Amino acid sequence: MSLLIKNVNVYHSDSMRFVPGALYACGDLIKGVYLEGDALPEIPDAEVVDGCGSFLVPGLVDTHTHGIAGGDFISASKEKMTEMARAYLRGGVTSIMPTLASAPLDEMVAAVKRITEMMHTGEDLGAFCGVHLEGRYLNAAKRGAHAPALLASLEAKELDVLIGEAQGAVHVSAAFELDEDGTFAARALSLGATLGLAHTTATYAQAKQAIARGINNFTHLFNAMPPLHHRDGGAVCAAFDSDVFAELIVDGVHVSPEMVALAYRNKKQYLVLITDSMEATDCADGEYSIAGMPVTVKNGRAMTHDGAIAGSTLHLLDGVKNLAAFANIPFEQALYSATAAPAKAMGLDAEIGSLECGKRADMLLLDTGLNVTDVWCGGKKMQL
Repeated sequence: MSLLIKNVNVYHSDSMRFVPGALYACGDLIKGVYLEGDALPEIPDAEVVDGCGSFLVPGLVDTHTHGIAGGDFISASKEKMTEMARAYLRGGVTSIMPTLASAPLDEMVAAVKRITEMMHTGEDLGAFCGVHLEGRYLNAAKRGAHAPALLASLEAKELDVLIGEAQGAVHVSAAFELDEDGTFAARALSLGATLGLAHTTATYAQAKQAIARGINNFTHLFNAMPPLHHRDGGAVCAAFDSDVFAELIVDGVHVSPEMVALAYRNKKQYLVLITDSMEATDCADGEYSIAGMPVTVKNGRAMTHDGAIAGSTLHLLDGVKNLAAFANIPFEQALYSATAAPAKAMGLDAEIGSLECGKRADMLLLDTGLNVTDVWCGGKKMQL
């Protein structure tokens, strides 16, 4: 099946700007991107979509999300994950890294198995492109919404079981200052995972050591880590002065607008927008749970009963709009942080994250109000 989308403003990731043009996809891959002045080829039997001046952008990539539509990836059945995948699609997310919060090891292993099975359903869904393990290996002093009884020491042998059941990209978030001899990080890397410093009390020196040992990301920067301090910059300062990626939850709750702007000025192309969304996303206010803790959601804000923020109810496209507003940058500049940057952080940029020949034809049409009107995954039009 061939598809030609014409008369659109095509997102060009390298320059972070929109350029009038068209895109051609055949099967599940992008075969041609035609920008202003390029002649369109004759493509017999292609489905032609006239975008009427809309904005054509890569499908969004959410690398840190625990759930949506009443489902949490720790416990969701395959049927529930199908429902969740369609909810992500409606928000423009075509690539999902299901994120597992703290739980008993056997529950985490079972969840990884179900997620892996979802990658082979053959259904017209957004891509589950791997798994993000955020649970268990955290510092109790910065546990946030994770129940203390569910935390575990950084045992490298557990990774053989967890990562052994996974396919696609695997990302491990952990408090690597607790990995005293570096064996946990080394084992994760040897199994093909990328690493993020998370729920940590790391000093600046410890964070820099973690980078030297292979972490390439800071999990939800600012949150669940010591704040910047003039006598020890801690993990935040280490993130700022290193060319590694840093996640940020830009919902206006987790991080104040001025700190979002500061983070963007320091990280730019290394800033990765995430939702850290939990099961109450797309649901009414009420009682929910995450990582073994009861959660109350009021006015869309999720809090544990002891006062910790418990993930978000954010949609990633809204995070892009918030970043543009908070950092005073154009939407197209902020868009990079929800497309190309997360794909690069997870080592998936050869397949997704930008509109380039040879990459998967995951695309969104946005109207002039920057709202999703159409979604394609692997060149197939999705029913929203």
